[in-house]
Amino acid sequence: MRHHLVVLAALVAACSSSTTPHAGPRLRSCTDAKGAAVTPSPSFAVLVFTRTAAYVHASIPDGVAALHALGGVTGFSVEETSDRGRFTDAGLAPYRAIVFLSTTGDVLDDAQQGAFQRWLAAGHGWVGIHSASDTEYDWPWYQSMLGAHFAGHPAIQKATVRVVDATQLSTRPLPSTIARTDEWYNFNQQPAGAHLLVTVDESSYQGGTMGATHPMSWMKEFEGGRVWYTAMGHTSESYAEIPFLEHLRGGVLWAAGMDTLTTCPL
Repeated sequence: MRHHLVVLAALVAACSSSTTPHAGPRLRSCTDAKGAAVTPSPSFAVLVFTRTAAYVHASIPDGVAALHALGGVTGFSVEETSDRGRFTDAGLAPYRAIVFLSTTGDVLDDAQQGAFQRWLAAGHGWVGIHSASDTEYDWPWYQSMLGAHFAGHPAIQKATVRVVDATQLSTRPLPSTIARTDEWYNFNQQPAGAHLLVTVDESSYQGGTMGATHPMSWMKEFEGGRVWYTAMGHTSESYAEIPFLEHLRGGVLWAAGMDTLTTCPL
């Protein structure tokens, strides 16, 4: 009997260790004059929305953990929810930025859409990651906000991304080209009214359909708010890549209107 209990305890421990919540990547904090890590106090709040009504990306927990880690070393708090009931005027009021992290399908009803529109118009910022462009096809306002939508992808493979504007907060820390593995989205059009930040070189992989200018990340000001999008982030491994995390952090800070917040390299 005792032997069976020991075996059972070992199995429980093994199962527990395999389902431990994602701890997120280990990131460098700023340091003081003595070299000690400095943990900044949160100066603004970010809501990470993860609702899916179609395909569910296995990397969503990795993205949530990475955003928590970025907030911890940068100075913003992160709250994650898949509950669309949070999209009311009062429910969105505490947040300077909302991240749609690999959302899919029809995620908000009419009243919730209205609350989100009012929130953005009040001077806040939206961040879209990966399949945020595979979301709300039947909501014209959302499609206008984003500027383009998902139109398919080839198999996951390595490709070369190129920084188009190296002066923007989300591209400033990046090298001019990066070879990385991801799921490379094609879009229905070039993003309308947007400023292009990053492209993918179609000669470096198979399956691109957009030609010489294949958008991967863009930004725009829209109806009083800020909009920033990256098509990258399909894989779990993306959320441990420092260049991609620098890219995300810059997008969140810009969307939140916190461009001047002091940061240190990750």
